[in-house]
Amino acid sequence: MSKVTADTSISVDGFSAGVNQRLDAPFGDGVGEDGIRLHRWMFEAAEENAAELAALTAAGAYIMGRNMFTPGRGEWDLDWKGWWGDDPPYHAPTFVLTHHPRDPIEMEGGTTFIFVTDGIEAALEQAKAAAKGRDVKIGGGVETVRQYLRAGLIDELHFALSPVVLGQGEAMFSGMDLPALGYRVTEHQATENATHIVLSR
Repeated sequence: MSKVTADTSISVDGFSAGVNQRLDAPFGDGVGEDGIRLHRWMFEAAEENAAELAALTAAGAYIMGRNMFTPGRGEWDLDWKGWWGDDPPYHAPTFVLTHHPRDPIEMEGGTTFIFVTDGIEAALEQAKAAAKGRDVKIGGGVETVRQYLRAGLIDELHFALSPVVLGQGEAMFSGMDLPALGYRVTEHQATENATHIVLSR
């Protein structure tokens, strides 16, 4: 049976993205080029965080919000096929939450983007079927993870607490009572560039 997981980096003051996300600043202002301030553990300390990095691409299917797929809003720019080039890192069916229908996009390496217009539960049902017993990963962005957390649909949340402060941005846990939703800390491990914490239901 598929386990539903999510992975995200988070600043000490609780933000997983900066403000004003756009084409020339996908992670928003204050996060640094390519999000390096939040995600340094991925890029500069890959060896000591190998298990966590491997988990990011081990799922049988992924779900993401539209903001993680494109900076655009409204009707689709059909020339846009995501932030990641011709061979995205997912290598599995990837379901994009949206209000605007679009035909699936098959990419190199096994990634197919499938656009879902009827909500988070429908996307999860389709993702579980596509995963064929493997894990389903909620890829982001922040509000997408929050929606699934509020609905109690994430079994396990891994976040990498990065030793930076952003001051403002998209707050992952603002207004959310995680213990009341059934989540508790089940694992934690410190490395030089992040402290990895697992919350489970």
